[in-house]
Amino acid sequence: MKIQNKRLFASILFVLISVLCAAQGQGPPFPHPGGGPPGPPGFPIDGGVIMGIGVALFYGVKKILGNK
Repeated sequence: MKIQNKRLFASILFVLISVLCAAQGQGPPFPHPGGGPPGPPGFPIDGGVIMGIGVALFYGVKKILGNK
């Protein structure tokens, strides 16, 4: 089997396994111990993400212009 065929086979297998894992879904949530109300939802997406995107864009533009 050629290396190119092995890579294609491995890629297809990886995609199929990923799809099967994503299709499993989650069961019902477990009840909160103690009978009280559940805690608040996860942290909101705030300024940190926007700051990270800005830094990434700046770095990318700097790299592209630096190569010329």
